[in-house]
Amino acid sequence: MLFLHGYLSCKESFYFSVEELKKYCRVTAPDFPGFGSSSPLTAAWSVGDYADWLYRFMRAEGLSRPCVVAHSFGARVAIKLAAARADAFSKMVITGGAGIVKRRTAAYRARVRAYRVVKKFAPRFAESKFGSGEYRTLPPVMRESYKKIVNEDLRAAAAAIGVPVCLIYGREDGVTPACEEGLTFASLMRRSRLEIMEGGHFCFSENHAEFNSKVLAFVFEGEREQVWEYSYPSEGR
Repeated sequence: MLFLHGYLSCKESFYFSVEELKKYCRVTAPDFPGFGSSSPLTAAWSVGDYADWLYRFMRAEGLSRPCVVAHSFGARVAIKLAAARADAFSKMVITGGAGIVKRRTAAYRARVRAYRVVKKFAPRFAESKFGSGEYRTLPPVMRESYKKIVNEDLRAAAAAIGVPVCLIYGREDGVTPACEEGLTFASLMRRSRLEIMEGGHFCFSENHAEFNSKVLAFVFEGEREQVWEYSYPSEGR
């Protein structure tokens, strides 16, 4: 089982799931480059760049068709890789999955135009006043990467996925609402099911017993349980 954390997060966000599920599976939980204990990025990575890195990491770790459990940004990477390589995963659990670019409103387009004008004359002021709070906390390279990531719509990639997918969203998730991202992904992924549980964007940690139960039921559905080892790679491994 392979765990992929969200943006500005790290492998430890899955602590409660790792501690429980390592009893049943070999569990691997890396830090994406630029996060946690991994080295900082030296260039702006896209979702595709992270997917390429993940595939290389899986091969280096000897992970053959693991079940992936991916949160938020981690789901973007998993979806991108699964669409490009049909044999990457055996099953997918996506929680608080992101990757749906919403229709740009007139207010949004006006704000982008204003940002571009202000940036020409006062770049520091523009960077400090425009964009989300998350965006403003990032160093320059990560800001460019962030823009590439959030502006890529993954609907086509989601529709190309053929393995079973369990979508788990928190009822109170205001970052990736189930009624938006969850329902959209469920409609695109032909072998998916959508489950709603109590909690917000980190429902897998807030209500870890319920989440772990759902994951185990899905992973071992129709299969014999086996016990493996687990690992916590560091420095991007």
